[in-house]
Amino acid sequence: GELVDVSGEHFLRAVVLGYDVGTRVTMSLGGPAYQALTHRSNHATAGIFCAAAAAGCAAGFLEREMRFLLDYTAQQAAGFAVWGRDVDHIEKAFVFGGKPAAGGVTAALLVRGGWTGVDDIFSGQDNFFDAFAPREGGALKADPAKLAEGLGERYEIVRTNIKKWSVGSPIQATLDAFELFRAKRPFRADDVERVVVRMASDEFRTVNSREMPDISLQHMVAVMLVDGTVSFAAAHDSARMKDPQILAQRAKVELHADARIDAVRPRRESIVEITFRDGTRMEEWIKDVRGTAENPMTREEVVAKARDLMVPVLGREKAGKLIETVLRLEALGSVRELRPLLQRG
Repeated sequence: GELVDVSGEHFLRAVVLGYDVGTRVTMSLGGPAYQALTHRSNHATAGIFCAAAAAGCAAGFLEREMRFLLDYTAQQAAGFAVWGRDVDHIEKAFVFGGKPAAGGVTAALLVRGGWTGVDDIFSGQDNFFDAFAPREGGALKADPAKLAEGLGERYEIVRTNIKKWSVGSPIQATLDAFELFRAKRPFRADDVERVVVRMASDEFRTVNSREMPDISLQHMVAVMLVDGTVSFAAAHDSARMKDPQILAQRAKVELHADARIDAVRPRRESIVEITFRDGTRMEEWIKDVRGTAENPMTREEVVAKARDLMVPVLGREKAGKLIETVLRLEALGSVRELRPLLQRG
């Protein structure tokens, strides 16, 4: 966007196209089942096509250039599900965001520089699906028709989920439940006797007493009980995992896998029960996590999360100006106006 100096509106159009292309590529490979069947990261595969399509749109590519762009994007597609074994989650950021962004922009720069290539990467001999699609009994499990399904009619960006909480996805529903509990009955951590959380079996394995604070459900519930919320800083404060106050609250938390929730996967639902010392018991079954397309966050909630993430890095004044600018992005004459607001100092 900066290189070719696009307007804010053009930038938004590029982002919208990126969501439409990357999502459809992944869905043509089987959607959520793609990663389970191939051990490749669906986030990485979708991400690089998202980035490339957006970059191509920003660069003003026409059909021929877009065809070559998709070719060089496919040649760079990478990323494996092994990232989940990285206890620091650094590799996750590279696989989900860094590598796809770099690869997509690289593909656009190559084509802009005059490179040509194969113009039908999704069909013909040795095509993308031959290389990437899952197989069952030797047969490809792919649906190329999904590449263009609803294109121009169904916009994937409005079906996008945003994490309300800066924690592992399986923990989102549980923290939502605590906000609902507090809305019905204000309480302190010491008022609580027991917390029982039930979730899908695969999610149980992901967040059960993990070493990292932000993907340990028991720890995050303890932080929620003590702080009344979970900030980005609190979710990444490893030292608090040894805090006696947090450990005392953590001892109250039980986590169980539940077949009822297994039955509705890949939905990320949770059943949360809280018992108070006075004997009162409350329960919430969270079916639509806050921030999903089915239960979207308000603009105020999105801004609040943005401030929590940006103020420690940019400062309150610059973060505020950046938020104001993004909220009127369609009126921006040049995306170059964003860069000074994204820089420290």
